[in-house]
Amino acid sequence: MKRRLFLKKSAAVGVGTLVTGACSQSPADPNSRSEKSAINTTQTQRSIELKMVTAWAKNFPGLGTRAVEFADDINKATNGRIKIRVYAAEEMVPAFQAFDAVSQGNADIYHGADYFWQGKHPMFNFFGAVPFGLTATEMTQWIQFGGGQELWDELSARFNIKPMLCCATGIQMGGWFNKEINSVEDFQGLKMRIPALGGEILKRLGATPVTLPGGEIFLSLSQGNIDATEWIGPWNDLAFGFQQIAKYYYTSAYHEPNTSVCAGWNLDIWNSLSASERVIIEALAEKHYARSLAEFNARNAGALRTLIKEHGVETRQFSAEVMNALADIAGDVVADIGKTDEISIRIYNSYMATLAVAKEWSGIADEPYMVARRLSDKFGQAL
Repeated sequence: MKRRLFLKKSAAVGVGTLVTGACSQSPADPNSRSEKSAINTTQTQRSIELKMVTAWAKNFPGLGTRAVEFADDINKATNGRIKIRVYAAEEMVPAFQAFDAVSQGNADIYHGADYFWQGKHPMFNFFGAVPFGLTATEMTQWIQFGGGQELWDELSARFNIKPMLCCATGIQMGGWFNKEINSVEDFQGLKMRIPALGGEILKRLGATPVTLPGGEIFLSLSQGNIDATEWIGPWNDLAFGFQQIAKYYYTSAYHEPNTSVCAGWNLDIWNSLSASERVIIEALAEKHYARSLAEFNARNAGALRTLIKEHGVETRQFSAEVMNALADIAGDVVADIGKTDEISIRIYNSYMATLAVAKEWSGIADEPYMVARRLSDKFGQAL
């Protein structure tokens, strides 16, 4: 609270300085070069220092690094007027307490996946990942053109948060398992690190979902505390070394067709920014969403080749029987939380309206092309 008052007082002092500077030149000519210089100098002196807490380990590839780059870009784009210090998970607060820290004003921004906050409201899942739901590009379709941002703003405002997309992992992998999954019955008794709605799906199949931050997964899997884990994809999985401790790598992602990582701003801080500063930040968030998706696609492709060629990893796919069962249960799980309250119904219906259109369009445009592109090996070979 004291820091907030200090910022307000600092802003007031800046305004006072501006007024004093204008009054000291008599007669004041608003078109004079000296008058413009005095105003511009005063405006560039305004600066604030903010704290960003993340759900990621320090320097974690693609997520922890993206948070730092996002903060750095804001500093550069505002000429140092907005400086953000980034705290990795546990440096200021634990990974899963980042939302509360920002909501309560103990930090200013969080960088994390919104499904981590499903305990606050289950519909935060819809802004992180929905099983069998929207892909990364389809997510922006909903947020920007389907009414998603307005609903997200309304939900998050209840917790004093202004949210925005700022990172995307793309389609994730099905996970690492210590046994093959050949039927629905193979999930019985399985202890798997899997968060959010994906975890609820497995729970209804008789598995035990476990929520762990990224930094704790390797040890838990290596010690046998869990039998399987999903994380993100080959790039991050290779970095964690999961190939050393799990035998089967499933590629058939269903639980997270994309994970949208979000920047959540304390609403009081966000509203204190100028209109131009907010536009700059939103533009940078869009840039980082697109750039991160490109990076994950590029890094995952290379890392998968490394896992297969250098580490002998064999990939697996869930059978059609398993995928059909997962999809049926996913429909029930998602519909159940969509009935939580009045805003849940509106979010659910809005999301599903975009999903219906996206499925129709991709079925006509994307899917036939992807099939056709694989028909011949002649095109796409290096010279």
